[in-house]
Amino acid sequence: MNEEVTFVVEEAEEGMKNALTHLDREFQKIRAGKASPAMLEGVRVDYYGSMTPIDQVSNINTPDPRQIIVQPWEKAMLVPIEKAILAANLGFNPQNNGEVLRIMVPPLTEERRRDLVKKAKTEVENAKVTVRNIRRSAMDSGKKLEKEGIPEDEIKTLEKEIQNLTDTFISKIDKMFEAKEKDIMTV
Repeated sequence: MNEEVTFVVEEAEEGMKNALTHLDREFQKIRAGKASPAMLEGVRVDYYGSMTPIDQVSNINTPDPRQIIVQPWEKAMLVPIEKAILAANLGFNPQNNGEVLRIMVPPLTEERRRDLVKKAKTEVENAKVTVRNIRRSAMDSGKKLEKEGIPEDEIKTLEKEIQNLTDTFISKIDKMFEAKEKDIMTV
């Protein structure tokens, strides 16, 4: 197969892998009833005037499935971290004991579980759209290569490979969603 054609296929595959990785990261943020440090990932703390990710000013642990412990590296940061968690509107109420912040993760209600499944579905759709956009872009590149004189049979092979990649990644996305949905809905 021509180098340019191979490059188009490899580039498309790389993009689709990135879409899968992004979906996985988004899924980690959607809690399924079990406490996880990833639940605080988007929280930013006012650290001496600059907004800093929470994991850069503290240690975050989950000693059991129902709680998260946030231990700041400086005790002076306890109150700003507490305020940042409350401001993030995650539904958590951190308890400050002067040493660490203890966050009890409440069990999910049936309604909240359904909302989380909807959120997961939205992320799945975004990932599928990304994969389809990558497919379209690769197909367009194939058409350009054909105009540049690449043989038609190589372009047909390229299109087949791109479609196979697309089908494979869409199926992986669906499997990831099934697993996440089961995880969310399991009480």
